[in-house]
Amino acid sequence: MDNPRILLAAGGTGGHVYPAIAIADALKAENSDTEILFVGTKDHMEWKAVPKAGYDIRNVWISGFHRRFTLKNVLFPVKLITSLVQSLKILAGYKPHVVVSCGGYVAGPVGWVAGKKGIPVVIQEQNSFPGVTNRLLAKFAVKIFTAFKEADRYLPEEKTKVTGNPTRATLTGANKDKALESFGFNADKPVLLVMGGSGGAKTINEAMKANIEQLHDKAELQIIWQCGARYYDELSTEIDTKKLENLRLSAFLENMAEAYAAADLVISRAGASSCSELMLTGKPSVLVPSPNVAGDHQTQNAKAMADAGASKLLEDNAMKETMTELVEQLIYDQENLQRMNQAALNLAKPEAAKLIAKEILEIAKSKL
Repeated sequence: MDNPRILLAAGGTGGHVYPAIAIADALKAENSDTEILFVGTKDHMEWKAVPKAGYDIRNVWISGFHRRFTLKNVLFPVKLITSLVQSLKILAGYKPHVVVSCGGYVAGPVGWVAGKKGIPVVIQEQNSFPGVTNRLLAKFAVKIFTAFKEADRYLPEEKTKVTGNPTRATLTGANKDKALESFGFNADKPVLLVMGGSGGAKTINEAMKANIEQLHDKAELQIIWQCGARYYDELSTEIDTKKLENLRLSAFLENMAEAYAAADLVISRAGASSCSELMLTGKPSVLVPSPNVAGDHQTQNAKAMADAGASKLLEDNAMKETMTELVEQLIYDQENLQRMNQAALNLAKPEAAKLIAKEILEIAKSKL
């Protein structure tokens, strides 16, 4: 009998790629004979993240269509045709039993060709407002796993199942004292963790730059600030990190488990993966939705968490003026932090990856 062969298509951002990796890990944990192949694009983060996680990846040449006129749109029809031919070749060569779309442009041509060829398509949608790729592929899907029940209204409801977002199993379990030590911090002052997603976030970085001395000196906080690779060089020259001895500025955090364990409060964008990680780790948070995303889905993600009492929502354009007051108000209120911690944990679905993997393998079994 064949081993189950699963193809995962995900690309563009950590919000699509890390859930796909979490599903792949869970598939292997459920059945070690499962064969796994990823499809992504060479110029995005999956090209490094997927091999680093131990999986093979194939390239499909595709990008988004820009709403404003741009020269990049001239290439789009060429890219689309090329991506469909590449997808056909990959599917013909690999012969997957199931194709899993975790979103991003790359999942479009792969999922569409799979649907047309009668290969079962499974969708994992991370956001409360589904991305355009997954909305287009929904008609082909045999099953759609969602993280927020709010997503159901945009998808065929008879196919959807709310499982939560698959998260990396390595995020929990770090010891707080050891985590503080790893950052050179002590237990006397609260720790603020600031993240802008895998690419960094301009508004968050600008607000932090404007308020860093007040947060560090006046509020007496220890600060872990992940600013993103594209902003790191500029910020590290503009900010005197030697003078701010309790600031840890980095382009990217390799040790996320320790960062979460050390933090008392997190400031973050409201991407689906970030929200799911905050739920899983039970971290009280201030969510700053990006205004530059499809369907304003980050605001919807943040509202779902704020309504549950796990987070406070801070609007992007108000951040610079109001963040310090809000952070101080929250980070020194232990009772409130505990309530937010419990609310976040109540929203968490730590079994998401396992549940999704089991159902994918059941679908694959019918094709073996």
